[in-house]
Amino acid sequence: MIGRLDGILVEKQPAWVILDVHGVGYEVELPLSVFASLPSTGEPLTLWTHHVVREDAQLLYGFFKLSDRRLFRELIRVSGVGPKMALAILSGMVSSQLLQVLQDGDVKSLTRIPGVGKKTAERLLVELRDRLADWQPQQVAQLAAEPGQSTELLPAHDPHGEAEAALIALGYKPTEASRAISQVEESGMDTQALIRAALKQMATR
Repeated sequence: MIGRLDGILVEKQPAWVILDVHGVGYEVELPLSVFASLPSTGEPLTLWTHHVVREDAQLLYGFFKLSDRRLFRELIRVSGVGPKMALAILSGMVSSQLLQVLQDGDVKSLTRIPGVGKKTAERLLVELRDRLADWQPQQVAQLAAEPGQSTELLPAHDPHGEAEAALIALGYKPTEASRAISQVEESGMDTQALIRAALKQMATR
């Protein structure tokens, strides 16, 4: 199994990258929280990975921190939650927020994430609350303070386009993503700022 990759970032698109490791290009899928804080192409990058082997494909999912990978693995153990939905959940809120939502039993916040209905949200609360009890509140504080959760993003070539594509990858309709970005966009905003503002705006509708 592939548990970690350390190489050079050669290509990035919402929400995946190609990481060159000694001449081999690994395609790794990412939550938006990771994508938004990626370095520029050509820069070194280390990702902790979850490796899925299926009959028709081998898939890699990448994270900056071991704790995020552990949370991803806990999510996919929940009935009805696969890797794609787990990525959507970790894209819709950072790990510390998710842990707080689970602790509070906040079904409404979970159902704001595309693809997460009320029944799935309730299953997440029931199955994860006890399983992640040892993470709270200490783990919440640790996740918020750990490196790799940077709020800075290197300038992107097309912040509007990248943010819109990222929202579409998260499960929003193209028209919905475009409208949300247009409503919050201000001069000088980078990709991460646009994504966060758009998600916040849609969550409060």
